[in-house]
Amino acid sequence: MKTIAILGSTGSIGTQSIDVAQKRGYKVAALTAHSNAELLERQARLLKPEKVALYDENAAKDLKIKLRDTNVEVLSGMQGICECAAVSSADTVINSIVGMAGLRPTLAVINAGKQLALANKESLVAGGKLVTESARKNGVPILPVDSEHSAIFQCLQGKPSNRALKKIILTASGGPFFGKTKSELENVTAADALKHPNWSMGAKITIDSATMFNKGLELIEAVWLFGVEPSMVDIVVHRESIVHSMVEYDDNAVIAQLGLPDMRIPIQYALTYPERYASPVEEIDFASVAKLTFYKPDYDTFRCINICRSAIDKGGLAPAAVNSANEEINRLFREGKVRFNDIPDLITEGASAAPNMESYTADDIDETDKVVRSAVLSAISRKD
Repeated sequence: MKTIAILGSTGSIGTQSIDVAQKRGYKVAALTAHSNAELLERQARLLKPEKVALYDENAAKDLKIKLRDTNVEVLSGMQGICECAAVSSADTVINSIVGMAGLRPTLAVINAGKQLALANKESLVAGGKLVTESARKNGVPILPVDSEHSAIFQCLQGKPSNRALKKIILTASGGPFFGKTKSELENVTAADALKHPNWSMGAKITIDSATMFNKGLELIEAVWLFGVEPSMVDIVVHRESIVHSMVEYDDNAVIAQLGLPDMRIPIQYALTYPERYASPVEEIDFASVAKLTFYKPDYDTFRCINICRSAIDKGGLAPAAVNSANEEINRLFREGKVRFNDIPDLITEGASAAPNMESYTADDIDETDKVVRSAVLSAISRKD
C-alpha cells in the first residue's frame, strides 16, 4: 500500500488529492495547512495521519486541543510543515501549498529522499536551480501535478532523445477576460476575475489566470522541469481546456494530452506513475466537444506573460523577484487595493528592487521576497 503526505491539504488541489487517495486506498501519513484548523481537524479524524501541521501557530494551538482525544501529533510553523514533508513513513509527498511558502517544504521532501508530486509551481519559479540540483543530488524524481506540466510529462514518454524535442506548447484557457481590451479591463474587480470559465481553483491561482501571470509561471516551471531553453516554450490560448499541453518534435509531429478539465487526472497520474488506473473523471465525448480552438495570446493586454519570460531569460533571482511581487499584488488586488490594469507595472517596479545575483541560496530567496514585497507596498503608496 502506498503511503503519502499532502502539504496544503485544505486547498483545492489538497482536497482533490485526498479524494484520489481515498479512491486508491492509500494511507495518508501527514497533512498540513496554513490556518484552516476546522477543515484540517475533519481531515485528520477521517484519515488518521501520524502528523498534521498548521503554519499559523495560534491555529495550531487550538487544533492541538481539539485533537487531544486522538494519536495525531500536531505541529506548527514552517518547521512543523517541513517535518510533515519529511515524515518517514511516506513514499510520496504532494506539495500543493500555495505560493513561495512551498519552497522550503519542497526542499525538505527532496532532502528526505521522498518522491515529490509537485503542484507548487512557485518552488521551481523562485528556486529552480536549488530544487533541480538538490533533486539530482538526492536521486529524487519530481512528478508534475499541474495539468499543463503533467500533460507535457506524458507527451514526452515516447521521446527518443533530448535532441528530438523541438518545442513545448503550453495551453492557456485565457481566463475570464479573454478577448477583452485594456480599456475594457479598466474597472474589473476581483469578483469578476474569480469567475474562471473552466477550472475550479483557489483564489490566488484564479486571479493569476485572469492576468495570465499563471502562464508565465508555468513557462518558467517548464524550463526547469524539462531542461529546455525559454525560447523552446510557446503558449497558445485554448478556450475549451481539453488539450492540456503539447510537444512538437524535430519532424514537426505534435503530440498532445487531452482530458476533461479535472485536476484528479494529473494528481492520480503523479501518484500512480508509470501505471494508469481507472479514475473518477468522466471520459471525453468528442461529439459534444465539437471543436477545439487555438489563439495567439494578447501580449499587449496581458503583459505578465512576457514579464515572466524576461525574468527567466535574465536568470538568477529575477524569477523569484517577479513571483514575490505578483504574490503581494495578487493579494492586494483581491482586497480591492490595486487596479487590474496596474498589476503588470507594479510587478515590474517591485521586482526591480531585487539584488542581481546569479547564484543564490534559500536564504537569499527569502531576503529577496522581503525586499520585493516592501518595494511593492512603497510603489502603491506613491501611486495613491
